[in-house]
Amino acid sequence: MAVTVSAEGAPAEQARPLDDEPGPRSWARAFNDLRQGWRQRPLWGYLGWQDIKQRYRRSILGPLWISISMAVIATAMGILYGALFQEDIKTFLPYVATGLLIWNFVQGCILEGSEVFIANEGLIRFLPAPLSLHVYRLVWRQTLFFAHNVIIWVILMIIFPHPLGWASFMAIPAFALLVLNGGWITILSGIIATRFRDIPPIVASLTQLLFFMTPIVWSYDRLRDNPAVAERAQIAELNPVMHFVEILRQPMLGDAIVWRHWLVVGVITVVGWGAALVCMRNYRSRVAYWV
Repeated sequence: MAVTVSAEGAPAEQARPLDDEPGPRSWARAFNDLRQGWRQRPLWGYLGWQDIKQRYRRSILGPLWISISMAVIATAMGILYGALFQEDIKTFLPYVATGLLIWNFVQGCILEGSEVFIANEGLIRFLPAPLSLHVYRLVWRQTLFFAHNVIIWVILMIIFPHPLGWASFMAIPAFALLVLNGGWITILSGIIATRFRDIPPIVASLTQLLFFMTPIVWSYDRLRDNPAVAERAQIAELNPVMHFVEILRQPMLGDAIVWRHWLVVGVITVVGWGAALVCMRNYRSRVAYWV
């Protein structure tokens, strides 16, 4: 509000044009929310780490249970499905374990992302903080889970050596893409699920189905090389999660890089963030009323 002085010497208020100040539905406020949330890295970084510590607060091994649980599941699935599909355990166990490692990150962003704002109802109502803070906190927590579980991959690479080379460094940008996509998935599903509370259980059911449609405990290459089902195997590529798993699993196991998967992930990243930003622009200001 600007203040001017009239000819008589009395102060007179001059209204600021409404067009100068962005309304609740504006790109400026949506991008500013993301910037302000990123600037509060010490806060959501600390909160994400505390989430893990609280989960294992009274246990002796603490966060090591994250890796132990993952190792038990990966070993059991690798041995079971390896026997069913007659796979070589030396190659199939690292294949399954690496796939589960990536899947847990994707699944965490999908499932917890759909409830990220609902779970933080108290903070959203009474703490003047950007919405993106809760998104960064969730993605950071999933990154810490992933980092804990990488120890399983290291152990398997020692027990069952794979021909890792310079191409294995592609795992770094691949994981960066996973983190980037985890952000828009959390924003989009979180806002929609806050408005429609039936979404989280639906997402949970679909995620279970998505697990069996993704080549984690079964090999897409072996299915594709089977002449009887080679054409049907291409249907698996309609599953977007498959491409996210492959861009990271291939360099982690020393396999040849298939750039088709990177192209698909790149397109999904652009489209997904576009949809998330539109959702942030239109409905960011309503989340506090919906929780």
